[in-house]
Amino acid sequence: MQEVQQFTFRRDELFPLADSLRPEFLTASPFRHVVIDDFLPENVLDPVLDEFPEPKDASWQRFDSSKEVKLALQDTEQMGPATRRLLAEFNGQVFIEFLERLTGIERLVPDPHLEGGGLHQIRSGGFLKVHADFNRHRRLDLDRRLNGLLYLNKDWEESYGGHLQLWNQDMSTCEHAVLPVFNRFVLFATTDDANHGHPDPLTCPPERARRSMALYYYSNGRPDEEINADHTTLFKQRPGERYKNSLRQVIKRWTPPALVDLAGRRERAR
Repeated sequence: MQEVQQFTFRRDELFPLADSLRPEFLTASPFRHVVIDDFLPENVLDPVLDEFPEPKDASWQRFDSSKEVKLALQDTEQMGPATRRLLAEFNGQVFIEFLERLTGIERLVPDPHLEGGGLHQIRSGGFLKVHADFNRHRRLDLDRRLNGLLYLNKDWEESYGGHLQLWNQDMSTCEHAVLPVFNRFVLFATTDDANHGHPDPLTCPPERARRSMALYYYSNGRPDEEINADHTTLFKQRPGERYKNSLRQVIKRWTPPALVDLAGRRERAR
């Protein structure tokens, strides 16, 4: 394993970047977003990639339905030192100030619990249908405002798929398809019309996986025009697309949330 780099975010590097990207973020279509290549020094990410857990090496949360086939890990105890240091930087003071400066969203709050975030990986054949994300953090009682996705896929070929698709509000058009290449950082506003996903099954070799680090940021309140009833993930169908809930999903829908949470903890503890 490579030596953990003593990396820290610096205002004198990030603030000029925020100022240059803010107009692009605020005017982006189909919703506010920005894509930044070569975001971090490569020697910072190489140790993260080296220690990225394989499916058998950690208690990954497993999603397997008609809408998503993926793995997620939010328990930092099961992550390596380089990964934990980088997550701490993403949740730290300087990076939060960078996000506020870039997006214009004030008083942002990071999530130390990494609810729904942390490390993600999708193996060959996996997918994540287009969706809008949950809008409230149940544990912190805060509004979800921003998603940050850092991709960790070296030598990722176009033919492998896994593009992050950004769809317009009425789900008639995919306006952008972002290839998840190594050290590409995508930041977007989390609203109910921020329709995104990678809905087509991955075609990468079986020994490869689409790997990413997911960071979510919150605030206490949001603009009136963005306020809607609290909800979990809202999956959206593309033109001509039809999928139905599996029996597991139907049971989950009609089971009290406390029992769903308990079942999930037991499954992750196995």
